[in-house]
Amino acid sequence: MTTPDHQSPAPQPPGPTSRDRIYRSPMGLVGGVLLLALAAWLGIDAMVSGEGRTPWLALGALLVVVPLVVAFTVRPAVFAGEDRLRVRNPFRAIVLPWGEVASLRSGYTNEVVAKSGTKYQLWAVPVSLRGRKRAARKEARREAEQSGRGGGRGVVRGLGGGGAMPDGPVRAESDQIIHDLRQILEAREKAATAQGEVTVRWAYELVAPAVAGAALLVILSALG
Repeated sequence: MTTPDHQSPAPQPPGPTSRDRIYRSPMGLVGGVLLLALAAWLGIDAMVSGEGRTPWLALGALLVVVPLVVAFTVRPAVFAGEDRLRVRNPFRAIVLPWGEVASLRSGYTNEVVAKSGTKYQLWAVPVSLRGRKRAARKEARREAEQSGRGGGRGVVRGLGGGGAMPDGPVRAESDQIIHDLRQILEAREKAATAQGEVTVRWAYELVAPAVAGAALLVILSALG
């Protein structure tokens, strides 16, 4: 048997695609986990040790409370990819190709505006007025330092001590996230792969148990 002088190279696996940037509220996650733990402790205790209708009332309450807590604390997230922006709000998931995004607005709430004019709030990126005031004070110190009126070059003394001067403008965390999303929008809105239609999906996996729990509570209340 003869062997070829050279073999064709083995096919190379496709290069890794960039992962989505994920934005969530850390405080919302922590609060949600604590509330779920408390609800589970009280509800399961009532179901196990309760008498009469108490276990059923506890079951109905859990079916209502748990989906609502998950919806407003654990579920919200924003996923920014190369081709689309995915917004996961309490009861809806919205997918917007960058080509269909008209703007990203930041006021008392953060929202994305589709070219159709429809607005979608970014629940996972809440606005902190306190954070904005803190960022404004740091930005004033940074500008004073750059103009030589801040005392000492290259260092900005914040509320808790000294620190290196930031390279760019100081923004609140939520405003920085919107700034980052706007940069992705500018870079990707005309890409061929970033075109398509806006899709909206309801979170029936949360709505259904909440409605069932509410119906159970109504029935139990009607029975007296």
